[in-house]
Amino acid sequence: MLKQTVPQGPDWLYEVKWDGYRLALHIEPKGIRILTRGGHDWTHRFPTIAAGAKELGVSSCILDGEAVVLDEEGRSDFGALQRSLGGRGGKRISTESIFCAFDLLYLDGHNLTRTELSVRRHLLEDLVPETSDRSIRFSEELDLGGEELLEHACHLGLEGVIAKRRDSPYRSGRLGDWQKIKCVQSDSFMIVGYEESASNRGGLGSLLLAGRKGHDWVYVGSVGTGFNRTEAEYLRKTLNRLRTKKPVVPLRGKRLVFSEPTLIAEIEFRGWTREGSLRHPSYKGLREIQDNAAVFDLTDATVIR
Repeated sequence: MLKQTVPQGPDWLYEVKWDGYRLALHIEPKGIRILTRGGHDWTHRFPTIAAGAKELGVSSCILDGEAVVLDEEGRSDFGALQRSLGGRGGKRISTESIFCAFDLLYLDGHNLTRTELSVRRHLLEDLVPETSDRSIRFSEELDLGGEELLEHACHLGLEGVIAKRRDSPYRSGRLGDWQKIKCVQSDSFMIVGYEESASNRGGLGSLLLAGRKGHDWVYVGSVGTGFNRTEAEYLRKTLNRLRTKKPVVPLRGKRLVFSEPTLIAEIEFRGWTREGSLRHPSYKGLREIQDNAAVFDLTDATVIR
């Protein structure tokens, strides 16, 4: 659940908001499995993480965490992660990725999902070695007050922080036990077409974006920054294959090319205009289908329409 302010008090713990792919790491007597949120087996895509899992010295467990690629300052970089995998639909394996473990669901025959978070994290901390050069790392608790922590995280150029209730069991869905507070807003939007350009990179001027509202698509503006020529050419060719004469949002324009709602883009932005469009958006990359990323839901958003 995305929030604008940091919840305060001793009932909450705080961690770094990692910018990568959410994964479940299964360690079993028969071997290692790395599964995406959509249930796809990506063990072969992350061989370094799989190798690190074998070194943990546990017979069976399930770790919840994020696969990330870190930059020189130790910050997670979603674009770098995508490039390491060969882009959306790529077949490349990522040897640069590490796994930041932040929860433990199962350990040696014991289902821990009903156990409170503070206990699960204590067991997880004992399980994952305290070292900075391994491919499996413990996502440490940040020992600062909420608002002070967010200011510090933003100053360091991190994506944000996550606040979690210490006594919460492990539950899926947006229930408020885990709250994301971001320095710069970033979310997933559906690409519903693009605007052609005769001068810009790869013939693509900007991407047309939409969010969800019930069962409908709602146009939230376009993004024309954040992608290079190679990415622009790939996007244009892929969207041309998804081309449709009937747009899913009510737009018209001579240079507009509409596509079926298939590609999901991660977009960084600075807020919303009064008309309900993204303010200063920047393209970060495409989400994989296997990542099961949820498109931004305008029903719960504080957007003026």
